[in-house]
Amino acid sequence: MVSNHQGNFDIPILLGFLERPIGFISKVEVKKLPIVRDWMVYMNCVFLDRQDRRQAIKAINQGAENIKKGTSIVIFPEGTRSKGMEMNPFKSGSFKLAQKAEATIVPIAINGSYRIMEKNGNRIKPAKVTVTILPNIQPEVYQQKDLKELALEVHELINNEVNYPPLKF
Repeated sequence: MVSNHQGNFDIPILLGFLERPIGFISKVEVKKLPIVRDWMVYMNCVFLDRQDRRQAIKAINQGAENIKKGTSIVIFPEGTRSKGMEMNPFKSGSFKLAQKAEATIVPIAINGSYRIMEKNGNRIKPAKVTVTILPNIQPEVYQQKDLKELALEVHELINNEVNYPPLKF
């Protein structure tokens, strides 16, 4: 599952919305948070060290194995929160996970989650959030594509959903 990443509440939003067990690809720094780390290990999350290429490759391989064993994995290919509606470019390496696992890519558009906290100086406030599951992309459609091209295509799919139709309040 590939999603944009507007805010800190994206993970709990997806956990509640998707109604299935899911793991996440997470930055390795999260391992420093004892309770969160233990919870994420239990969920079959994979920790990625963006500064260590060898460890990153091992993490992608582990994530691919988890997918092959039946765990759904969510990745936020922007690499960090956008903290607004404008999405950051997708890192093409994020799609290596799906490619290695020969998994269906499920694009997910999250719209409005930045309004919960990031827009309010990190104070939590109610906000309307929409989550849209976009049409799946089958492995036979993307396996021979360049990962940069695939990243751009999925970015455009999600970006079109985030920016249209506009949210009404």
